[in-house]
Amino acid sequence: MTETSATELNVLFEDDYLLAIDKPSGLLVHPSPIERRAENAVALLREQRNFKAYTIHRLDRPTSGVLLFAKDPVTARAMSEQFAARETEKTYLCVCRGYTDAEGVIDYPLKEELDKAADKFANPDQPAKDAVSIYRTLGHAELDVPSGNFATSRYSLVEVRPKTGRKHQIRRHMKHIFHPIIGDTKHGDGHHNRIFRDKFDLQRLLLLATRLEFTHPHTGDRICITAEPGEWERSLFAELGWADVALMAGS
Repeated sequence: MTETSATELNVLFEDDYLLAIDKPSGLLVHPSPIERRAENAVALLREQRNFKAYTIHRLDRPTSGVLLFAKDPVTARAMSEQFAARETEKTYLCVCRGYTDAEGVIDYPLKEELDKAADKFANPDQPAKDAVSIYRTLGHAELDVPSGNFATSRYSLVEVRPKTGRKHQIRRHMKHIFHPIIGDTKHGDGHHNRIFRDKFDLQRLLLLATRLEFTHPHTGDRICITAEPGEWERSLFAELGWADVALMAGS
């Protein structure tokens, strides 16, 4: 099943200052100079909610899940400072190649990945910056599909909590520990991507932003916003024996 950008956004949270959506895989966060005609969340919010959305953080285009916007520049600045100070808690769910350990900490600095168009004036020789991700394994699955010298193919359902916010951090960190995320065409494993494409008609990156927790900049309340896996993901998880365990992410 192919997941496409939705024209009607699913709003997860809204008040006078903030709005969070469940971003579909494939939807850009904001306009792109490379793909000017592609749909983006900022433009859709302007059309559907009739207000200017201020970006606070970002999700990669192929990543789905909780995406938060501010409704005014003061709130945007306060929330951006909270993200920069690492006072938010982010939780992701992903499907990886191989059997991951029960839990672990990936402490591996990352050099900034520069975009040829957007970052053409940036210094390509900047040193690597600290990057830390904490993960735990929620489930394992084995498919009766040959892989290399093995008669079967093994996969893991993993919850990841990044403690820093480097570009493509989770994707690069999972590759670093030799468990690349399924559906990742840049940092993943083409052979296993094909297995999921042929067997499950996978057309997306299996990385979902399932939970975001932060302190409301105006009320001081601790806010927790969650996004459950979509119908297609739930169907996939059921086939892999993860129907119930997938809902543990972020708990």
